[in-house]
Amino acid sequence: MEQNEKTALDEAIDRLWTQFLPQMRERVAILETAASGFAADKLSAADHVKANDAAHKLAGALGSFGLTRGTVLARELEIMYSRENGADPVTSARLGEIAAELRAMVENRK
Repeated sequence: MEQNEKTALDEAIDRLWTQFLPQMRERVAILETAASGFAADKLSAADHVKANDAAHKLAGALGSFGLTRGTVLARELEIMYSRENGADPVTSARLGEIAAELRAMVENRK
């Protein structure tokens, strides 16, 4: 790929990122809220499904924007939210850590 083509592609990806950033932020917020609800053992079944869905969508999208680590983390959350577990300290901590890392990635993408 020539430099001009690469630059045009990078610019197109940046425009798409800007367009979809509000949705990315919303999905991360869902995951942050779910992590807090899970830790307090107050995550409803509907919010559990919503978190799984948000993780699934982020896993599919983040890699398209060069955030491969974000895809891996979102897939981990998707797997965690696909299980029916009660709150436990290890899982609660991991859910919160991943949500925080995803937030940082989304907010700091260059």
